[in-house]
Amino acid sequence: MSEKPGKPVAASAIDKHVYKVFPNDMNSHNTVFGGMIMAKCDRLALVVAERHSAHVCVTAAVDSIHFRAPAKGNDTLLFNLSLNRSWGSSMEIGARVEAENSYTGETRHILSAFFTFVALDKNDRPVEVPPVIPETKDQIRRYEKAEIRRAGRLRTRDALSKANG
Repeated sequence: MSEKPGKPVAASAIDKHVYKVFPNDMNSHNTVFGGMIMAKCDRLALVVAERHSAHVCVTAAVDSIHFRAPAKGNDTLLFNLSLNRSWGSSMEIGARVEAENSYTGETRHILSAFFTFVALDKNDRPVEVPPVIPETKDQIRRYEKAEIRRAGRLRTRDALSKANG
């Protein structure tokens, strides 16, 4: 158990970070390039991790990236990221991206993903991070499901390690 005081989810969350889509963001299918959206999510997840841990952080894993719908030209992307749970030196950050029609206000859920970050000390060694304090029903749900996802990541890592052994 961590000896650091816990921090609420809201202390590090990013809510509705706005990115306006322009022609240079488009792929050959004339929808927004998925790699650009993933890169923006990774950068914003880093901000959440560093706000929570007060340390330099690095991406350790990205999983469960689900593109649910395309974003199109003239859409505005809304990025929502928050810390789901922390364990020792690692943290899971959930990302949800919506595409908004700036003229009608209609939004579409286009992407969900989970990022694992590790906090590092000045010698680039993992350092303990504060526990997260979920306060709302959604935060508690995400907190509980994060443990299930982590167990799956660890099982997969162990199985792959044995297979390569």
